[in-house]
Amino acid sequence: MEEFFDNHLLQMVQTGAHVLFFVILRWILIRLVKRFAKKSEKVEHRTGLILKYIDFLTIFLLVLGLFLIWGVEFADLGFVMSSVFAVIGVALFAQWSILSNITSGVIMFFTFPYKIGDYIKVHDKEFPYEGIIEDIKTFHLIVKTTEGELITYPNSLMLQKGVSVIKPDEINEFLLDDDKNVKEQPID
Repeated sequence: MEEFFDNHLLQMVQTGAHVLFFVILRWILIRLVKRFAKKSEKVEHRTGLILKYIDFLTIFLLVLGLFLIWGVEFADLGFVMSSVFAVIGVALFAQWSILSNITSGVIMFFTFPYKIGDYIKVHDKEFPYEGIIEDIKTFHLIVKTTEGELITYPNSLMLQKGVSVIKPDEINEFLLDDDKNVKEQPID
C-alpha cells in the first residue's frame, strides 16, 4: 500500500515539474516572439498567429509528456501517434498547399521585409499584382489594388515570386511614373 502512494506521489511531483517546465517554456517563447515582433515592427495580428502556434505546440508536448508520466505504454502511445500522423500526413499531402501556406506564413513573419500597409508589386508573368497589403493571414495575404480590388494571394506564392516593396515615401512617385509610362506608350 505504501508503495502505491509513493508511486503516485512521484507521478504527481513529475507532473508538477512537467507542467511548470512547459509554462516557463511557453512564457519564454512568447516573450521572445513579442520582442522580435516589436523590434521588427510586426503587426499584433501577425504576432497573435505565431503565438497560437506556440500554444498548440506546447500543449501538444505537455499532453504527450503527461501520457508518458502517468503510465501510458509507449508502444500504445506510439501506435496511436503514428496512426494520427499517418492520417494527418495523407490529408496534408492531398492538400500540400495548406501546409506550405502555413509554413510560408511563419517564415514571412520572421524573415520577410514587408508588413501590413506596405505597397508591393508581385512580379508574376501571368498575374502581376500591385497594391497595399491590407492583412496577412495564416494562408494568404490580402492586397488592395489601386483600382480598389481586394486580392487574396497565397503565402507560398509570395515566397516563390519576386516581390518589390515600394517605400511609403516613394508610393506617389511610383504611381505617377506608372501613369506616365501608360500615357507615353504608342497606341497601335
